[in-house]
Amino acid sequence: QVQLVESGGGLVQAGGSLRLSCTASGRTTRRYAMGWFRQGPGKEREFVATISWSGITTTYADSVKGRFTISRDNAKNTVYLQMNSLKPEDTAVYYCAAGSDTYRLRYEYESSGQGTQVTVSS
Repeated sequence: QVQLVESGGGLVQAGGSLRLSCTASGRTTRRYAMGWFRQGPGKEREFVATISWSGITTTYADSVKGRFTISRDNAKNTVYLQMNSLKPEDTAVYYCAAGSDTYRLRYEYESSGQGTQVTVSS
């Protein structure tokens, strides 16, 4: 199984940007697709974005399309989430996950990290 550690969260003003990172260790020889999910206060965990192992296929939630970009560097075993034009409603704990395909449902992923807090002030 692969272990995932997220980083890069923090406090930012509305309209600002953050880049989250998720670094994998352990069974990194397997070709995982990766996803980002988030859970806001009092909300269910929701899909944000996913990327195939090759990086060719990416999918985004409608709420972040055009503002967020998912990418990966397989040589560094790291996936990124560039978040621009942040809004207060983007405030959440962001989690990355590893799976066999670019799923939108979190239970289809095999591993997940502990999360990193993103807070967007108005």
